[in-house]
Amino acid sequence: MSNFNNKATSFASSAAKTTTYDSALRDYMVKVYNFMAIALAISGVIAFLVINTPYLMAVIFGTPLMWVAIFAPIGFVIFMSAKLDSISAATAKTYLWIFSVLMGISLVSTFIDYTGTSVARVFFIASSVFGATSLYGYTTKKDLTSMGSFLIMGLIGLIVASIVNISLKSSAFDFAISLIGVFLFIGLTAYDTQRIKKTYYHFSGNSEMVAKMAVVGALNLYMDFINLFLMLLKFFGDRK
Repeated sequence: MSNFNNKATSFASSAAKTTTYDSALRDYMVKVYNFMAIALAISGVIAFLVINTPYLMAVIFGTPLMWVAIFAPIGFVIFMSAKLDSISAATAKTYLWIFSVLMGISLVSTFIDYTGTSVARVFFIASSVFGATSLYGYTTKKDLTSMGSFLIMGLIGLIVASIVNISLKSSAFDFAISLIGVFLFIGLTAYDTQRIKKTYYHFSGNSEMVAKMAVVGALNLYMDFINLFLMLLKFFGDRK
């Protein structure tokens, strides 16, 4: 009887630890999604303000400064990645907000070609696809690690193809790039979501790293969502 009680106590203790750990993981993922949502909100507000401010539109997109605005987010992500090991979680969060502002300005160059109604419609379509895919990445028992190298290579190829098509200006090539891009960023969303979980498991004993990795995870998911949204906009957006 004593042995039975000991086993029961051990099982209850193990279950309690698992429940606490799962709860902590959920809290971590909620924080990641909250950071991502705030970043998207910042970008949306900034894009709206710029589009509706003629002076800013003239200064930014009526001059060569337009190219700085378009490519600034890429440069800032490279800068942030280089600084990641040496900055605190609080600084990483500040960098995320700065990136969101830069991305909001950059998105104006795309939004001005589409009606506001279609942008809103595609945003909800992208949100639904992203939400379902991220949920799959969070809940699946399948290890998606093997997809990582394939998806990264596909992303590099997509970037190169997009740069080449700037000079070619081929509508058929652009359609193919967009179609491949949709599936690529769906895959990256699932992969990155699972990778965020694994990152939490890896750094769970280090609160500072967990906080910093929550910001990094939010940045990764933010970029997955934005790129998925932009690819879908080419299919479902109504041009002005």
